[in-house]
Amino acid sequence: MESLGGADPRSVGGYPLFARLGAGGMGKVYLARTPDGRALALKTVRTEFGLDPEFGERFAREIRHADRVRSPWTAAVVDFSPAGSSPQWLATEYVAAPSLAEWVTGHGPLPASALTTLAAELCEGLHAVHRAGLAHRDVKPSNVLLPAGRPLLIDFGIARAAEDSRHTRTGAMIGSPGYMAPEQATAGVAAEPGDVFALGALLVYAATGRGPFNRPGEEPSTPALLYRVVHEEPDLTGVPAALLPLVRACLVKDPRRRPTARDAAGLLPVADRAPGGWADRLPPG
Repeated sequence: MESLGGADPRSVGGYPLFARLGAGGMGKVYLARTPDGRALALKTVRTEFGLDPEFGERFAREIRHADRVRSPWTAAVVDFSPAGSSPQWLATEYVAAPSLAEWVTGHGPLPASALTTLAAELCEGLHAVHRAGLAHRDVKPSNVLLPAGRPLLIDFGIARAAEDSRHTRTGAMIGSPGYMAPEQATAGVAAEPGDVFALGALLVYAATGRGPFNRPGEEPSTPALLYRVVHEEPDLTGVPAALLPLVRACLVKDPRRRPTARDAAGLLPVADRAPGGWADRLPPG
């Protein structure tokens, strides 16, 4: 969390902003509050997308779809911008919890017992998203929050709206290179199987502190990383044996051969398939 800078707005959509929570390829995220004091995570979308006259309509449609998920594993949608607004924005409940990326950076890889239960929870979360007719399209460690109750998937809906924009078609990348499925990396359609691939890559990161296509101590260029995603096998060194069947199945190159999110959970040890209580297996943070 950072203080607002000179270039940051002080309010969006009538909601006062108090701090910047983060920034990424799609836009910036701010801490905002409702009139009754409820904390919100308010994400503004880069203004370039507003140059596409159809983006606002797609954005509103996808956020309405996202609002239908209503799952224990997703942050609730509170409000979003009407078509024609600049910038477009989305407000969800604010969850004061570290992301998986922040946890691993600060504490190292998760222990095996926490990994398998976390995997079960995230399989259920993705299943809920897919059951609502959505694909996330940007599953990665920074888009998984780790509150005490359940892990939460955040930031789905926006990537789908951006996917068909003229800016995407002319070269902008939607997704995160180390977690993109081969079919997404090669400009194919990103759908539910791509989320499953990203889940496998995310779990490798949670288990080892690096992505499956990264080498220890290396920061590869985006083209090099995408080449490996498409052409090379993942490095699963350090992944616990109990997690390997799920991870291997998720990271299959051919999307038609990957399991669904629900079926992926069936590849975990029986004792770890029921979601709930995963945070009890984390070391004190």
